[in-house]
Amino acid sequence: MLQQTTVATVGPYFRRFVEKWPTVRDLAAAPLDEVLSAWAGLGYYARARNLHACAGAVAAEHGGAFPDSEAGLRALPGIGAYTAAAIAAIAFDRKATVVDGNVERVMARIFALEQPMPAAKPRLRELAATLTPDRRPGDYAQAVMDLGATVCTPRQPKCLACPWSAACRARAAGIAEELPRKSPKDDKPTRRGTAFVVLSGAGRLLLRQRPARGMLGGMHEVPATPWDSKTGWRADPDDHAPVDGAVWIALPGAVRHTFSHFHLELEVVAARLGDEPALAGGQWWDLDRLDAAALPTAMAKVVRHALAHLG
Repeated sequence: MLQQTTVATVGPYFRRFVEKWPTVRDLAAAPLDEVLSAWAGLGYYARARNLHACAGAVAAEHGGAFPDSEAGLRALPGIGAYTAAAIAAIAFDRKATVVDGNVERVMARIFALEQPMPAAKPRLRELAATLTPDRRPGDYAQAVMDLGATVCTPRQPKCLACPWSAACRARAAGIAEELPRKSPKDDKPTRRGTAFVVLSGAGRLLLRQRPARGMLGGMHEVPATPWDSKTGWRADPDDHAPVDGAVWIALPGAVRHTFSHFHLELEVVAARLGDEPALAGGQWWDLDRLDAAALPTAMAKVVRHALAHLG
């Protein structure tokens, strides 16, 4: 949960998760839709799918106990180099080099590595490995991560309070705050599309489930055109609408949301139907049950935008 998300945001989600599924076996037995629903709002939903798949693998293949080696942990769904090393070192006292963003910053400064990120990542991992101790590797890993989070901070590092200040080459060169250097970021592209909000005569909302793989996999969404940088903007409802024969109303404004790699702008059109036709892949949801629908943040914005204008 803490990958790409702050502690303040994660706290309530974590507490609800462990109360609902206190063991790995409990999580493995839970339907994926329930897990995605409990995750809704945290973003990066592949994490939830991987977490569920990982719990399933641990329960089915390892008797409910995690492997205690980096190699065994890396074989589990959703566990990469950083997470495997962190679990191996902190939970099992294995000698493993844990490298997150804080550790990268500390290493870049200690060794005065001026190669820009992200190309510098392999070299920073090599340098970090030279300092990983044989004894208490978990305590050491947490200490270096905390050092980066609280002392060797991105701006105005507290060099006078740092236990490694005497050995820090960047401090000696007067460039500590400049490291690690970063390559210029490309501007995020903007993708656009049209979202179709369909309400039935009973006041229920039409949703569909996205494919299990891919972006927002397995999540529910308001039907929409593909998100594209060139096409899909102000789509003709007759060409893309999820239902035939509806009278569509273009709602004012647009819904905007930013993902990690692009901005999204959605025009919203709405229609009211007298009945609730059965549609392939579609489901009708009561508005007061939408919290259980695992709507990603972008889709929740679309629904709020529509309901605000439809009354």
